[in-house]
Amino acid sequence: MLKSFLAIILPLLLLCTGNIALAGDGMDMTHTSAGWFCVGLFVIAYAFVMLEEKLHLRKSKPVLAAAGIIWVIIGWIYTQQDQSALANEAFRHTLLEFAELMLFLLVAMTYINAMDERGLFNALRGWMIKKGFTYRQLFWITGILAFFISPIADNLTTALLMCAVVLKIAENEKAFINMCCVNIIVAANAGGAFSPFGDITTLMVWQAGKVDFFTFFHLFIPSLVNFLVPAAIMSFFIKNRPSHKDAEDLFLETLTYKEGAFPILFLFLATIASAVLGHILIHMPPVLGMMLGLAYLKIYGFYLRKKGIVDLKHAEQASSDFIPDKNENPITKVPLPFDVFQPLARLEWDTLLFFYGVIMCVGGLGFLGYLTLLSESLYGNFSETIANVSLGLISAIIDNIPVMYAVLTMAPDFSQGQWLLITLTTGVGGSMLSIGSAAGVALMGQARGHYSFLGHLKWTPVVALGYFASIYAHLWLNHSIM
Repeated sequence: MLKSFLAIILPLLLLCTGNIALAGDGMDMTHTSAGWFCVGLFVIAYAFVMLEEKLHLRKSKPVLAAAGIIWVIIGWIYTQQDQSALANEAFRHTLLEFAELMLFLLVAMTYINAMDERGLFNALRGWMIKKGFTYRQLFWITGILAFFISPIADNLTTALLMCAVVLKIAENEKAFINMCCVNIIVAANAGGAFSPFGDITTLMVWQAGKVDFFTFFHLFIPSLVNFLVPAAIMSFFIKNRPSHKDAEDLFLETLTYKEGAFPILFLFLATIASAVLGHILIHMPPVLGMMLGLAYLKIYGFYLRKKGIVDLKHAEQASSDFIPDKNENPITKVPLPFDVFQPLARLEWDTLLFFYGVIMCVGGLGFLGYLTLLSESLYGNFSETIANVSLGLISAIIDNIPVMYAVLTMAPDFSQGQWLLITLTTGVGGSMLSIGSAAGVALMGQARGHYSFLGHLKWTPVVALGYFASIYAHLWLNHSIM
């Protein structure tokens, strides 16, 4: 394996250093074969990401490989120029940015998984099923809940939760399920756009210090417009009839929440408060408050674990009249009530590794000089507003994470209003296609056979209308900070 890798990579390294003189002092390599090769490698890797559903190749694999090769090439070239320290520093800087993002997401995802394990989301789903809403009511309720839950629970988790409700109630209603999935994706992405905790892009902007925590709420009404415009139009195409399913039977299939569900929710809110206050009051990175919040969960998990053992002993004493056969093994394995490492183990590690690959790829291309070139071409030839709206449209095809990271790496001199605009456009632009956001890709898998790329494409003009309406709302309402 090592010999095969060397057989491939060494000729590439020799090719990339063939015209190294064009790179001058090594600061701009956009016109070298090394730069062209790295760009091509990233494009190929991202093509594999977009074909994940067809190839069944996890999206982290191609970008991890691309990131490694890009930085190997950079390291080789800079070593040949006796500037290895510069490449080393650039790699460490990019890695630190990912580490802060990864640890932040690790804590947030752990809390979400813990609440799911305690049955909190299942209880919400059971309540909705028990109410026996009509199809039009279900359409609006799942959309509204997605809009207001995603700012806290993130758009991906929220979309999966609401889609599970629709699939449970409207089984075999393909057209209705497809419409609900489109509505849920739009609502979840729109809700995540006005909160630092709602989407990766908003989190990146907040952690970079471009927009203050409370300033994000300037996007509340534009985000609401983004959700309401397409939802209002689509609702006219829904036949308002009750579900053919028996709501009571469906409700019996759901589980009630376990002990500790609401305390964990409270601890999650306390964790968010710790991250926000730590960033505002003592100017520390938000990840500090999040890691402190992980300690909250671990300490409370220890309490639940001990309490569960005590409760188990009481239950055994209550049934002490049962005397087991002395020949039987008296030691039995009983699952403990809560283990914080189980939610940790259930993290979306493929997603986290995908973030690593994307950030390191874009960081490498930026170090080669391509982001400076892109910034000069985009923001030098067009107004900031047109450029930011265009990047939002691009995020419908390319995931918003590399788009936003590229903008942050370019570090344009934006006003608060323009930073909010690029946050809005990249956050909701992905709703126009099913492949444009993590929520859309996830729902194509969860609702396979009911929701598809073509099914979403049918409603793209309506979603695009909401996209441009939200931009107009932002430009009108927040013109004073533009």
